Amino acid sequence: MQKIKQITVEVAYATVHKQRIISVVIEDGATIERVIDCSGMVEIFPEIDLLRQKVGVFSQARKLTDRVKDGDRIEIYRELMIDPKEARRGRVGKK
Repeated sequence: MQKIKQITVEVAYATVHKQRIISVVIEDGATIERVIDCSGMVEIFPEIDLLRQKVGVFSQARKLTDRVKDGDRIEIYRELMIDPKEARRGRVGKK
């Protein structure tokens, strides 16, 4: 019987007031979506909507179906409150 290789991956999410990084030990070859599910992050932050929010690994955009490697840090990105271009225009307009 072949032993399944285990890897360790982190899942990170932050709001304005709180941040959480959860370490997950999971089978090698797991998808980003599976790791997020196993982390319990969605239960801690029920506002997370993986159908709308983007995810990445070490600041590089990824898909939920992408496979993770040992030591990866999955980041769940919040939706922007304001478009960065609009924010810049507002700052310029105040000057």
